[in-house]
Parts: sequence; structure tokens; C-alpha cells
Amino acid sequence: MNLIDQQKVIDHISGRLVKNKLYKGIFIIATIFALFVLFILLYRIFTQGIGYLNWDFLSSFPSRRPEDAGIKSAIFGTIWLMVVTAPIAFILGVGTAVYLEEYSKKGKFTRFVQMNISNLAGVPSIVFGLLGLTLFVRGMDLGRSVLAGGLTMALLILPIIVVASQEAIRSVPKELREASFGMGATKWQTIRRVVFPSALPGILTGNILALSRAIGETAPLIMIGALSYVAFVPDGILSQFTVMPIQIYNWTSRPQETFHFVAAAGIIVLLAMLLFMNSIAVWIRNKFQNRF
Repeated sequence: MNLIDQQKVIDHISGRLVKNKLYKGIFIIATIFALFVLFILLYRIFTQGIGYLNWDFLSSFPSRRPEDAGIKSAIFGTIWLMVVTAPIAFILGVGTAVYLEEYSKKGKFTRFVQMNISNLAGVPSIVFGLLGLTLFVRGMDLGRSVLAGGLTMALLILPIIVVASQEAIRSVPKELREASFGMGATKWQTIRRVVFPSALPGILTGNILALSRAIGETAPLIMIGALSYVAFVPDGILSQFTVMPIQIYNWTSRPQETFHFVAAAGIIVLLAMLLFMNSIAVWIRNKFQNRF
């Protein structure tokens, strides 16, 4: 019995080839368009800002004169913010993921919690700014401090870290857990010595990418009242601060065109920091993937 009609296949092969070429062309055009937009964006930023990017720009505080304006306070404010945000988000996010994947019972309540965590990842950042303003700035009376900003940004990226860590833990082969239990290890010993090291590349990559998003966010910090003009370096977690996206936004809102060029130089610094963090994420992933 002939299960395949050869003549029918021959009749449809030309149509399939045309569709294949059509979709291939659409995908190529979409890729070229995206690269073209990216090229125009980078070209405009670098041609405007590269002339203002020098050591004086990196080591000076903001000024009312564009030729004297610098980004030093914004760089230190961003670093302080990440120092507060990273450990809080990592501990809470990874701990939540471990509990949901390894300890919680798979029922309606767990699925409800996971669904809401996934939905929180898509909530606009301005909503987290309102939450931070109500909870940390006013409720806990932390004011417009680095600590209030760091806690707000930790809430913003927490759903992303939880989802990324859950996916990394799920990717650990079941056989590794069974082998550990077979050797007499307890649940916690299996998690600490088998599951967590195996899932670490995915967990760290998700954390660093989430922190990269936090560095570029502006709306939540404006909502909690972060300053746009700071002529000092934060000296603690209760100090007032500004960050690079807010400083860039402040420069672009000035009427003087020269400030727009200074903002382009600030964008180059911000892009360099983001590329550095993403490079670390790729390096960590490759290093631990080879080990486990």
C-alpha cells in the first residue's frame, strides 16, 4: 500500500518553495530593518557625544554650564544603587525560586503564585515606583535615599529573577537528584551540592540581565523622588543620590542644544556599563557550563 501520493507531493512542492522563499525574505527584511535602526541610533549617539567624552566628563559633577558638566555623581549613584539592589534581589528571588521548585506542593495555590509572579514581570515600572514611594519612602520613612531606591529596584527585577531561576532549576536533570538521594543525601544537601551548582549558570545570567534592566530604568526612581541635580557623591545607603538615566533625562530636557550632546556622552557611558555587565553574564554562563 502506497501511503505517500508522489504526484500530489510534486504538485505542491513548487508552492512550498515559494512560501519558503517568501518567509525567508520577510525574516531577512525584519533583521535588516532592526539592524538599520540600531545603526542609526548608535551613529547619532556617537557622533554627538564622542567629542564630550573625556576624563573631565567622567570625573566632574553636573554643572549649569554644558562645557563643565560631568557624570561623576550619577556613576557613583548607580553603583551604590546596584550594591543595594543586587544582594536583596538575589537572596529573595533565588530563595523564592528554590522554594517553589523544590519544596512547595504542586497544587492550585502554587500555580496561582507562579502565575502572579509571571504577570508581575510585565507590570509597568512606574507601578513599582508608586509602590516604592508608598512603602519605603513614606511608610518606612527612608526618604529619597539610596536604600529606598535600591529596595524599589529590587522589587522591580524580583519577578524576572524568580522566573529565570525557576527555569534554571527545572533544567537540572532529574537523574542527578535521584543519584544524590540514592547516596543517602538529604533534601537540603541535594539542593546545596547538586541542584544549585548545576543551575548556577542560568541563575547568575538571569540575575545580571535583570540588574542590567535596573540600571537603565528611570521612571521608578523619579517617582520616589531621586534628585536630578546632585553635586556630591553618596556616602552611605541613607544618602540622597541620582543615577545615570535620570542625569541623562535631565540634560535632554534642557533647552540648550549643547546639553543634548552632553547627554549623548552620558548614553555612551551607560551603554558601556551595560555591555560590561552583559559580558560578565556571558562569561559566567560559559565558565560554569563547562564545569557542570
